[in-house]
Amino acid sequence: MSQLKQAQTSPLKRFRELTGQIKQYEEILGVVYWDMRTGAPRKGIEMRSEAVGALSAETFKLSTSAEMGELLAQLSEPAQKEQLDDINRRLVEETAKEYERNRKIPPELYREYVVLTSQAESAWEEAKENNDFPGFVPYLEKIIAINRQFIELWGVKTTPYDTLLDMYEPGLTTVELDRLFGELRARLVPLAEQIANSKHRPDTTFLQGTFDKEAQKKFSKLILKDMGYDFEAGRLDESVHPFATGLSTGDVRITTRYLLHDVTSALFGTIHEGGHALYEQNITPELNGTPLSTGTSMGIHESQSRLWENMIGRSLGFWQRYLPDLQACFPGQLDEVSAEDFYRGINVVEPSLIRIEADELTYNLHIMIRYEIEKMLFNDNLSPRDLPAVWNRKYQEALGITPSNDAEGVLQDVHWSGGAFGYFPSYSLGNMYAAQMMVIARQKITTLDQQVASGMLLPLKEWLTEQVYQHGKLLQPGEIIERISGKSLESSHLCDYLENKYREIYHLE
Repeated sequence: MSQLKQAQTSPLKRFRELTGQIKQYEEILGVVYWDMRTGAPRKGIEMRSEAVGALSAETFKLSTSAEMGELLAQLSEPAQKEQLDDINRRLVEETAKEYERNRKIPPELYREYVVLTSQAESAWEEAKENNDFPGFVPYLEKIIAINRQFIELWGVKTTPYDTLLDMYEPGLTTVELDRLFGELRARLVPLAEQIANSKHRPDTTFLQGTFDKEAQKKFSKLILKDMGYDFEAGRLDESVHPFATGLSTGDVRITTRYLLHDVTSALFGTIHEGGHALYEQNITPELNGTPLSTGTSMGIHESQSRLWENMIGRSLGFWQRYLPDLQACFPGQLDEVSAEDFYRGINVVEPSLIRIEADELTYNLHIMIRYEIEKMLFNDNLSPRDLPAVWNRKYQEALGITPSNDAEGVLQDVHWSGGAFGYFPSYSLGNMYAAQMMVIARQKITTLDQQVASGMLLPLKEWLTEQVYQHGKLLQPGEIIERISGKSLESSHLCDYLENKYREIYHLE
């Protein structure tokens, strides 16, 4: 754009053009990342990572350019800011926050990091497949080292790890998270012990067998459709680790993982990612093409995936409606199972090694282990080479089990290969947000449980759209939960939900 034309363009209009261009680049990068995780040839990953690095660097330059800084300075002046509507004001605030964070990072370091993490994800897949943690260590060491550089450049908050937490859940601190996790432990560990001593263990033998992959796909698509997932604005694919990616409200893709000997893995993985996708597909069109057209935080995002996966997908009413459809997909395999027995079987509590296949109760212990390890990495300088030993010890302490190899231990999650340190607490935060939301949802939709039992899932989706989805990033996480419930986030709702559910299932006093 010529200097004369720029001078004739209002600051707001030019600002919207710049942020729109950045969003377009990010959408292109999203497609490339999706391709890399769903079947791109391994031999092409190195060159593809370089291409990703180049485009990411251009996007980074735009977001930290002198022009962007000047526009933000003009639009942040009180007189100018007062004239902005709610959307543009929030857009300026959010962009300014990212600008201040990103401009502290040298562009060459940013590009190096993008290339590294792009390559590391493929290296992680190979390491997991071959149970080769030593082969992944060099990538992990570099990723952690650069993250430590970022923290120094951004400025350490209370602790280095607090700086990373803020990336995923704005305003959250380790002090607050320690308190919330402490409250969960105090109520959930005794509950798990009561369950372990119960004689009323649900039968799970009917879940054993071989379940046709195509039939699993068919059932997964049926559930997604009934949840309100728009297949004309998305697609379902397969990957090593399930994920959702929102390119725009009109293109929100999800993946799942099919296991021939576990019919529940793909099912609940699909519902989980479907919850993320409903959020991204139902953001108000007014935010299209802006950085506000996404979830407000990972905790709120995970609240939607966990709400749909567990509080709906693992409920008795859900299976009263959908078990006949599942039985039809696998003739002769599940014919003798009642909805109540199926419900109890899929909700069995048992210490397990794999986080994404853990029951609702012990799942939070998986998250606490990762949270403690991440704090050790960044606050206590734990060496990445020592991770397997620390991981195995913490699993033995918390769950009474030890991985037999690193593939089912420290290598099981994809997150660290992408540098997502500080992300894991979002899952338990999501559980807490979801439980608090569902208390209000049942008050507002008085026949909610009956609706779920009859397959009417859209009223809940519409309520969540009104309360959460449509706002995108216009509202902060705290504003979302306070608008819904009148209170800040509390751990008690999740504890109440789990205690009531499992006391009934296990016939506890």
